[in-house]
Amino acid sequence: MATNSSDPYATLGVSRNASEKDIKSAYRTLAKELHPDRNKDNPQASERFSKVTNAYDLLSDKDKRAQFDRGEIDADGNPANPFAGMGGGGFRPGGGQRGYRPEDMQGFGTEDVDLGDIFEGLFGGRGPRGGPGGSPFGAQQRRAPQKGADVAYRLRVPFIDAATLKPQRITLADGKTIDLKLPNGVEDGTQMRLKGKGEQGPGGPGDGLVTIAIDPHSFFKRHDDDVRFDLPITLDEAVNGGKVRVPTVDGPVMMTLKPGTSGGTVLRLKGKGFTRKTGTRGDQLVTLEIQLPDTLDELAKRLDGWKDESDPRSKLGV
Repeated sequence: MATNSSDPYATLGVSRNASEKDIKSAYRTLAKELHPDRNKDNPQASERFSKVTNAYDLLSDKDKRAQFDRGEIDADGNPANPFAGMGGGGFRPGGGQRGYRPEDMQGFGTEDVDLGDIFEGLFGGRGPRGGPGGSPFGAQQRRAPQKGADVAYRLRVPFIDAATLKPQRITLADGKTIDLKLPNGVEDGTQMRLKGKGEQGPGGPGDGLVTIAIDPHSFFKRHDDDVRFDLPITLDEAVNGGKVRVPTVDGPVMMTLKPGTSGGTVLRLKGKGFTRKTGTRGDQLVTLEIQLPDTLDELAKRLDGWKDESDPRSKLGV
């Protein structure tokens, strides 16, 4: 299908009210189809690839797209009519060009007029032959080649791996695998940029954008940089105290309970939480939960005739 090379919308095959997402999607599809590496024996594909890239460069720039839509610049980003509104000589509103006549110069006096100064004032250059300032009569400034599109990845990370910053293996779009080092302060939604791991483009490859998704754990929970954990203990352990084995993200550790420990007591294990951006680590907060035995007959016999006279709800005002 033939396209109008002066219309970047037609070049990409999108409507004039296309969204940024639609424009990017159309470019990626055409870039894959027309990329020179896939069309080494087809020079026309290479030419179309260049036009598609130039069209995307213009439409992906919000300011230039707006200028093109208003008719201020052409598809190459050059002023569409640099002499509009000057009157007299130059480009007419209807197109075409005529030379300067003596009557056109009325108001300038009888002195010699340096047209180079006029062009310099208009375009900030060194006259009609171009130079700094980008005069439309000079050599057209070429834009830097567009890099390839970025590729988005979503990486699911186990809770404990995220807490301990265990490297994660990820498979890229080209089939290659790399071991990704998680950053300090990693959390759900953290984005990591992999330089040069995106799609190939005329100006080099884009980047890979990895979004981290931390899986929930069956009994650990994250609170800021700390890890919370509810530890069940027996009535005997609560009354008599002793050492108990406690799971942490770094592996199990032994923790000592004082005799007479109440349920709901929170104990702190230093440095067993997530790594902060500073490199230090949060803690693990262990909440004790007293669990009664499944069979209460023996316990009831031992407590026969004994009654706890304390009032644990007195502070609640009930």
